[in-house]
Amino acid sequence: MTTSASVPAGSEDAIARVGTVTDRVVEANKAYAAAFTDPGLDAAPALKVAVVACMDARLDLYPALGLQLGDCHTIRNAGGVVTDDVIRSLTISQRKLGTRSVVLVHHTGCGLETLTEDFRTELELEVGQRPAWAVESFKDVDQDVRQSMRRLRTSPFLLHTDDVRGFVLDVRTGLLREIDPA
Repeated sequence: MTTSASVPAGSEDAIARVGTVTDRVVEANKAYAAAFTDPGLDAAPALKVAVVACMDARLDLYPALGLQLGDCHTIRNAGGVVTDDVIRSLTISQRKLGTRSVVLVHHTGCGLETLTEDFRTELELEVGQRPAWAVESFKDVDQDVRQSMRRLRTSPFLLHTDDVRGFVLDVRTGLLREIDPA
């Protein structure tokens, strides 16, 4: 069974030959590992920056932000939401691995703009248990970026909150638009 809504043309045939999408990933890893050379990078990011972004498959963050392997920590989730787990990761990133800056990247056309907290109720009715987490849906992407910046700047766990900046990436043009935190 394949589970990809937008598999590139010809990829479905390749998946069928290999099996599942996961089988395809495992096969691709074998080719990657065969040519892999350890770049000798440290776990601490070279640019001392952490990027928090949406998990949307259209966001190719490294080229969009001019980054290379080893430059940053990348934390992704649905919506690029600053959750307790994002705070946990950033706290470790700052306190143990030396990051000092945080870049938030939300984007146009985010799927969280089409959901509501009713999604939790639907899940509860389907599986018999209400999720402990919030959906964190939103209608105004700029306001959601501002909320994320506020969450970071007011966290008692983060050492460095003076260089927290938020952006909206336009998925049609690839351009970042900075959001004023006010």
